Amino acid sequence: MGKAGPLVLARLFTAGLTLSIPLVLARVLSLAEYGTYYQLFLIATTLYYVLPFGVVQSLYYFLPRAEQKRPWLVQTLAFMSLAGVVAAGLVWALLGLVAAHFDNPALLEHRASLALYTAFLLGSFPLEISLTSQGRTKQSALVYLVSDAVRAAAMVVPCLLGAGLHGMMLAVVGFTFLRYVATWVVAPRGSTGPLLQPGLWREQLVYAAPFGAAMALAIPQQNAHLYMVAGVVSPALYALYRVGCFQLPVVDLLYTPTSEVLMVRLGELEKQGRLEEGVEAFREAAGKLAFLFLPFSAFLFAAAPEFIGALFGAKFLPAVPIFRVSVLGVVLAILPMDGVLRARGHTRAIFLSYLVKAAVTVPLVWVGVRQFGMMGGVVSWAVAELVGKCALLVRVPAALSTPSLRLSVRDIIPWRELGKASLAALAAGGAVFGLRSVMEPAFNGLPQGFVWRAVPLAVAGVLFVLGYVGVLSATGVKPLGFLANLRARRSA
Repeated sequence: MGKAGPLVLARLFTAGLTLSIPLVLARVLSLAEYGTYYQLFLIATTLYYVLPFGVVQSLYYFLPRAEQKRPWLVQTLAFMSLAGVVAAGLVWALLGLVAAHFDNPALLEHRASLALYTAFLLGSFPLEISLTSQGRTKQSALVYLVSDAVRAAAMVVPCLLGAGLHGMMLAVVGFTFLRYVATWVVAPRGSTGPLLQPGLWREQLVYAAPFGAAMALAIPQQNAHLYMVAGVVSPALYALYRVGCFQLPVVDLLYTPTSEVLMVRLGELEKQGRLEEGVEAFREAAGKLAFLFLPFSAFLFAAAPEFIGALFGAKFLPAVPIFRVSVLGVVLAILPMDGVLRARGHTRAIFLSYLVKAAVTVPLVWVGVRQFGMMGGVVSWAVAELVGKCALLVRVPAALSTPSLRLSVRDIIPWRELGKASLAALAAGGAVFGLRSVMEPAFNGLPQGFVWRAVPLAVAGVLFVLGYVGVLSATGVKPLGFLANLRARRSA
């Protein structure tokens, strides 16, 4: 957790920039351009998550174990450059069909810029991961900061200057081109060994293939409920559903860097012959995430009306029940299971979990939406996520076991931390419900401006923090000591 600190702080800062982009664009682009913007980036991000095929992520497994890191890095960069060319070809060849399916010919005006943007985006995918997998977390955090700040400027400034969506697309092409060049300059720097080494590519592809296939299953599965709901409700109701499914990027901010550093740590322990300590590293990471994710989920569940009203306005309050279901998914991210399985080479288990989720999702979403509407859609998503996490959980003990230490599911879960965090979060959430029952008439009488809408959310937040910290302290957990421990580990 200490080593993950710079990455967490960097992503916390860049998350604010990322969240501001659609808010600014919504005010300066026309409604048609705004819709086209989302469609363009939907196409790009779909290719971005599918085409890497797990090769870049495999660096977390191979680099901590490698004496000579340069051939692994170079062959990964070359593969992603080829993947970028394939992506550009797919955009160029298929954008016409996609534009017809979306009934939006304006997409074709950006065919060339979208193809180039997607190519360079994929080609620069390994930049931050190559640094983190070498233990260079501070440099990786710096790259996150600089890259996301420039990206935000490239997307927002042209639109603010009146260049519209066309100017924005040209700007992001320039940005991703600079990222691509920086990837080839920064990633291999300081590494040793030949540029290429025969035999390594096959080993890397065999390791990465199950994870890559899992991503090919995961992306459609995760979005299935969105497509199904969009097909059975009006656009106005679908807007409510998307607001209900809105997620702050807290999970990615904390889970991803923690999982990445845990993978590197497990690789180091295995190399040193100390893999028995891996279960302690897993429990420590999961325990810290529990103290963060459980209160976050409980607060959003309890303060959902205040949160939705402050960010989106009173007209979106009917989305509160859907939002309360969606935020429960944060709890499922407490255990960094996929990082353990990838670090130990058990990538087939990840593929199987996504296969199970896909098999469960199709009937669940079909029946849920048809029978129960939008609530059925979000519940079916949550159930499918729970099934997928359980499929991963049963494989983690074997991944952390050694010939001298056989583990079960019970052995890997930080029960004490989960119990204390749950008790404190439930108590603090109950206080927020009590506050609403007492103060709701006064809150309803506030003016409708944004600042006034934020007052109930701020009051609920202060009450929740005081209640959560108070209950934790009563159970023997010292929050200030917890933060000091993270700082000490980071400085060490």
